[in-house]
Parts: sequence; structure tokens; C-alpha cells
Amino acid sequence: VELSCIIKSTVTPDPRIEWKKIRNGETSYVFFENKMQGDFVTRAEILSRTSLVIKNTTRMDTATYRCEVAAPSDTKTIDEINIQLTVQ
Repeated sequence: VELSCIIKSTVTPDPRIEWKKIRNGETSYVFFENKMQGDFVTRAEILSRTSLVIKNTTRMDTATYRCEVAAPSDTKTIDEINIQLTVQ
């Protein structure tokens, strides 16, 4: 599955991008400090600098995924998008 986090424009040369997984009130890192975390290390990757691709998804991947972008040189320094993923 591919979850897209598209950055339309930024003047910050290298904005910080983080992906988090929120499930049952618990938040965990998926992509943090430019690397995959936890069990995503072996089955996920970042495409086009921002989109998260998760391979071999299972029901355990059902959650809200949050993409957070920090661009300190921009007028709007932080933005985020939440994507609800349901694996049947």
C-alpha cells in the first residue's frame, strides 16, 4: 500500500518528514530521523522523498498514519496529514 504525503511547495531546502502510526491511542514512529523504525525496517520504504510504501500489509497495519512535515524557513513551519488505513 502507498500512503501519499505530497509537499506542494517549500522554501526550506530539506524539510524534516516523519511518519507516525496511531493505533488504539498509542503513537509509534514509522519513519523518523530519515530511517524506518520498528518492524517497518524490513517491509517499508519512502518513495519520492515523502510517500510511505508498506509491503505485506496485515490487519495489524490498520491504523491512522500521520505524515508530519517541518519546514522552518517557510511561513507555515509545520503541517501534517492523517490517513486512515483499513486492511480487510
